[in-house]
Formats: sequence, C-alpha cells, structure tokens
Amino acid sequence: MADPASYRPRDVPTAPGVYRFRDAQGRVLYVGKAKNLRSRLASYFQDPERLHPRTRSLVTTASSVQWTVVANEVEALSLEYTWIKEFSPRFNVVFRDDKSYPYLAVSMGEEYPRVQVMRGELRKDTRYFGPYTHAWAIRETMDLLLRVFPVRSCSMGVFRRARSSGRPCLLGYIDKCSAPCVGRITPQAHRALAEDLCAFMNGDAARFITRLEQQMLAAADAQDYERAGRLRDDVAALRRVMGRNAVVLPPDTDADVYAIATDELQASVQVFHVRQGRIRGQRGWVTDRGDDASEAELIERLLVQVHGPQANDDGAAGHAIPREILVPHLPDDVEALAAWLRAARGGAVAIRVPKRGDKKALQDTVHENAVQALAAEKLRRGADLATRSRALEELQRHLRLADSPLRIECYDISHTGGTLQVGSMVVFEDGLPKKRDYRTFNIRGAAGDGARDDTEALAEVLTRRFEKVRREAAPTSGVADDLVPRESFSYEPGLLVIDGGLPQVNVAARTLAELGVDVPVVSLAKRLEEVWVPGEDFPAVLPRGSEALHLLQRVRDEAHRFAITRHRKRRSKAMTDSVLDTLPGIGPTRAKALLAHFGSVRRLRQADESAISQVPGIGPALAHQIVAHLSGE
Repeated sequence: MADPASYRPRDVPTAPGVYRFRDAQGRVLYVGKAKNLRSRLASYFQDPERLHPRTRSLVTTASSVQWTVVANEVEALSLEYTWIKEFSPRFNVVFRDDKSYPYLAVSMGEEYPRVQVMRGELRKDTRYFGPYTHAWAIRETMDLLLRVFPVRSCSMGVFRRARSSGRPCLLGYIDKCSAPCVGRITPQAHRALAEDLCAFMNGDAARFITRLEQQMLAAADAQDYERAGRLRDDVAALRRVMGRNAVVLPPDTDADVYAIATDELQASVQVFHVRQGRIRGQRGWVTDRGDDASEAELIERLLVQVHGPQANDDGAAGHAIPREILVPHLPDDVEALAAWLRAARGGAVAIRVPKRGDKKALQDTVHENAVQALAAEKLRRGADLATRSRALEELQRHLRLADSPLRIECYDISHTGGTLQVGSMVVFEDGLPKKRDYRTFNIRGAAGDGARDDTEALAEVLTRRFEKVRREAAPTSGVADDLVPRESFSYEPGLLVIDGGLPQVNVAARTLAELGVDVPVVSLAKRLEEVWVPGEDFPAVLPRGSEALHLLQRVRDEAHRFAITRHRKRRSKAMTDSVLDTLPGIGPTRAKALLAHFGSVRRLRQADESAISQVPGIGPALAHQIVAHLSGE
C-alpha cells in the first residue's frame, strides 16, 4: 500500500486537462478530467480518512500521477474518452462493461446500406459518427433521423425474412424505413438516402433543413396542410439532432499537431492526433540531444521516426498519416518530406506552420504540454536515475558480481499442459526495458514436438540465443569489425535472470557452461520472491524494500507477460486451425477463404448457410454441411 504523500505532484498547472493515476508497474488505474488540474488533484491528496473509500483505495494503490493540459473542457472530455477506451482503467466506471464506445454507423459496403449502433473495432466500408456517451443517445438520434432519411436499420436476418415473405417490418409500415426488402425503393435510390444521411451527419445540415423548409412552405401555399405539418416535424427533428450532436461533430479537421521544447541537453516533443476535429490521441517523447541540431531538423527526424517503418518499435500502435501536419518550424527539405509522406499515405499531405486562428491556438496548447513534459522529465530524471543506479549497485553487491549489470536479460517459458511451448527473452538496459531487443522462441524439442518440461525448454532457448552470439560475432571477411552492424544478440548480458527456482537456475548454469558462456545467472521464484544462485543450497537474501529486488521483479514480470502474450497468440491460431481442419470438404485453400471472408471462427459459427455459400469455392450443399458440423448435428 503506497503513501500518497510519496508521489504528491508539485507545480500542477491551473489549466483544464486530463490526468492518469498509475500503479508501480505503470498500469493506468484511473483517468479523469478537470477544469482546474491543480484544484482537482489536490482533492486526492488530503487526509485519507476524509476521502471516499473508493478514492482512498485508488490513491493508496497508485504510485504516480500524470496529466495533460488541453485548451478547454470539450477537449478534456474527448481525451478522457480516448484514454479510457485505450487503457480500460479498473477504477473508471463508465463503459467498464462495454470495453468500447458506441458509434452511429452506416454500412456503405452492403448492397442496401444499414444504419445501426456499433461498438468494437472499425470495419471496412463503414462510415462512423461519434463516439457517443450512451447507446440510447444514438438510438434516439436514429429515431429522429429515420423520419427524414428512412434508411434500412434491420439485421440481415430480418431483411431476408421480409424479402421472402413479401411483407416489410413494422418500420416499413410507419414510414421509418423505405422498405427496400419488398422493392418499394431501388438500390440506387436507397443508397442515395444513405449518402444524404452521412452528409447530414458530416455537418452539411443546412442544405437539408433549407430544402425541407422550402417544401413545407410550398405545401402550405398549396393548402396541403397535412404534408406541411409532417415537414415541419421533420425540420424540428433535424434541428434536435444538430443540437444533440454539437459536441461530437465539430468541423472536419484531420491533422497531427506537433510542438517542441528544447534546452541544451534534451528535447521534448508532443503531438495531438486530431481526427474529424476531435483529439483522438496524444503522444510525447523526451530525448537527449546528441548534437546541435536545430528545431527544424529535430522536427524532420521526428516525422520520419513516427511515420517510418520503425515507428512501432516501442510496441505502441502507429497512427495513420493525416491530410495535414502542423509543425512549429518547417523542415529544411519540406518538399521532399511531404512527397515521401504523400507516397506513404497514398493521398495529399500538407506540412505547414499555423500562424493564426484555432489551429495556432491548439498548437500553443500542445507546446505548453511539451514545456511541462520537459520540466517534469528533469525532476523525474534525477530521481529515476539515482534509483536505477542504486538498484544496479545493490544487485552487484548482493550477488557479488564483478561489474554492475548494465544489461539484464530475463527468460520465461509459457505453455498449456506442456503444449505450444513459448520462451520469452526481455532486455533491460540501465534499468529500463529495451523493447526492440525482446525476442520469443517457439520450443521445438529434441523430437520436434516440444520439450518434455520447462527445464528442457529453457535449455533450448538459451542454446539458441547464445549460439547466435557466435554467428553474429564471427568476423566478416574484408570488413573492419567496427563497421559491421551488431544485432541485439551480439551483446552478452551482465546478468541473466530466470523466472523460476533452483532447478531452473541450475539448468541455465549448466547450459551456459556447456556453451562456454561466462555470464552470471540467477533465478527469481514467485512464491516467496527468492533469488537463487547456481550451486547454492539457500537463496540469496535481498531486503524486501530494496531497489535491487524491485528491479528483478519488474524484469521477471515483464518476461512473464511477454511469454504469455506470445503463447496466447499461438494457442489462438492453433485452435482456429484445428476447427477449420475438421470441417468436411474444407482444405487449406477453402479454409483460408473462409477466414478471409468472416475474419474469425466465431463469426463463421454465427453465419447461416446463405452467407457461407457466398464464399468463393463453397456451394449451398457444402455450406449446409459446414453449418451442420459447427452446430454439432
């Protein structure tokens, strides 16, 4: 249980923003927004006895708090939505069960486009509007929109039943669906209705309201008061939709907004990703300045790093290149950079410096975040550097190492009942994870069908890892050694950590001895967090509160997480392949076609014979056999 006073923030700005509480492992526990960050965060660090029990649990579980400044409360709300969706914090209640935000979606890829509420990952050929705070808000919006744009909203099953029976559903009878299922409207006219609905939701509302008002006046002049009354209600419905969606449908802006703050030693960069006028995400970097590059040069390097092939080395999801990139300084070779980005995007990309207006105000906000991130990093770096140095010194002392272990590698084995075994290797340098050096190993075993147990699997992983050292370290004929690029495996660790107990560390030491590798090795057992050294009858004693033990735990937990993640992917693929292999009349080509069409076995199970028969190479008879097999008949 942490003491909130140990991480109470200082010099918090009074601007609006979004804050995140994190635990000792860096997991986000809570995301919140505030009109005044200083006032809001101060409320968390008062006398714990005066806090609500849930709030008290939050501040005692967390070990740090971070914040991002935004221009106004609307941006804070948008960013809060984005982070809650991204991190799924366990102390946040809203949308906890749904795991995603609801959107109003129009499936333009279908013959008869359908308007619906949709969650989860975005689908191809579907237009999305939102996100909304609640699904019922979308349904109320749909109910109003369908008065004017009677687009199909039924499922495919309901659509097929109506088509086969020749009778529309209730919405068709009350004029909230144009009933394409029974031929009341042509596919082209129905698609035009869907395009009009999308245009309205994209902000082109005035055109439709003006047209309806003109029709209403014309009907009144013709003394067709019943029609005029209906048109009046349609105009009122569209105006209510406009008012309800004013927050979530700002002007169509698609841009990345960058800002940079520098001093003699470091550079801090922040970027806000703006999509459809809303802040969809935010990223930041603080890096050491290795040369005297100007800010324009730093911006150019940053754009290449973010949008280049190595943009995802840190494991973060990449962001699509937007139509517009706003920077504080134009790179020297801006035309070449823009041409490179246009080729990567497959469309127009403009790089420019905003001079005035809302975009300049937003960039000022991003710059303020960069300045504050640089100041926070300076305060953090001193503490973190001292903590990491102390941890490495303690490891050297307690484990009697010749040198401080600047590079630590940790290994773990993950499997299900001895099958689909996966080994993981994670790397920490100077006490920090170096994710681009992470590796996984699919265990082969002596017979090619896996290892007998974890110790044999561990021996295989270590053998494969250190045999690669020899190959990579071999001199290249005719090339100076210092000119040959060295891969990550070429660097031997200062300490090798095994997730396990005495049997695992003894096997690791024996394997290294057989390979002629002289690297110190220890293991960390989960049960009592015991540190085992090869050949010792008793574990080494590391104080429970020591930075050295905390660093070993971080390294071990990261190796365990990485191994489980890889094993789950392999297990999921194996389960998918095994199900498809059992289908009658399905070989590798048809199995690949089924997966490409439905995306997963779960969706294949939910499909009916008609949908399955649409897959190339599968007819009605084979589709019937597949459905019968999957349903267990």
